[in-house]
Order: sequence, then structure tokens, then C-alpha cells
Amino acid sequence: MLATALLCLIVGVSDGDTLTARCGAPGQYQQVKVRLAAIDAPERGQPYGNRAKQALSDLCYMQQATIRQVDQDRYKRIVAEVTCQGQLANQWMVRNGWAWVYDRYASGYMHWHQDQRAAQAERRGLWQDTHAMPPWEWRRR
Repeated sequence: MLATALLCLIVGVSDGDTLTARCGAPGQYQQVKVRLAAIDAPERGQPYGNRAKQALSDLCYMQQATIRQVDQDRYKRIVAEVTCQGQLANQWMVRNGWAWVYDRYASGYMHWHQDQRAAQAERRGLWQDTHAMPPWEWRRR
């Protein structure tokens, strides 16, 4: 179900799993909101939320990115695999401990649990907190 890849410039980072990208030819740019597929990062206001946003910014902000749409969410954002600086940002966030694999939407990405377990074992990123709460539980409260 992967669509054609778009080459875009990342012009904004809302949080650890949402970007704003400028895509298209000069003079015909289209700005799109992109939700990183299969992951969920801490929310703003949640412990590690700002650090997760900074980690994604360090990787992608003002970088050219390849965006492969896999879906569209209820907020009309593109749900995609995003590659910045040669790294698949979705998996990179999990591998570096700044996001969880979002099981509810991770069909086809379950192998990323291996990266999540390694980040946890090595206490990378949010895994420094032994009681880190997944964002979907934090939102429910």
C-alpha cells in the first residue's frame, strides 16, 4: 500500500512523531502534516516529550526527507515512513529510545520491538525512566 515517495523539506516538528513538510516543485509547494507510521512518542507535557521532539528535530528539521505514505489518519495527516539523513526516522526514534512501537498501528513493523527492547535494556532516551508511561495511557488519563 506504499505510495510513491515524495521528496520534501522538513520545515516543522510538532512533537516526537509529527512533522510538517514542504513538498513539490519550487513555486508550487504544498505543506503537509506527517505522522510517523507505527510509533508513538511522548506527548508535549509528558515526561520526555520535549526531548523526543528535540531528537526528531536534530534528525529531520530543515533536512530533505523521503516520505512514503502508508495511510491517512482521522486528522487528515499523512501517515508515513520518513527518511532523513539516510535514517528511517520512525525506527530511529524507537532505536534511540524516544518512541514506542505503537502496536495498534504497527502491523508490518513488529520487528521494531527488537529495537525497542535494546533501547530499554541500554536505558536509552525515555528508558532512563523505569516507569515510563506509553503516550496512549498518558492520553487516557
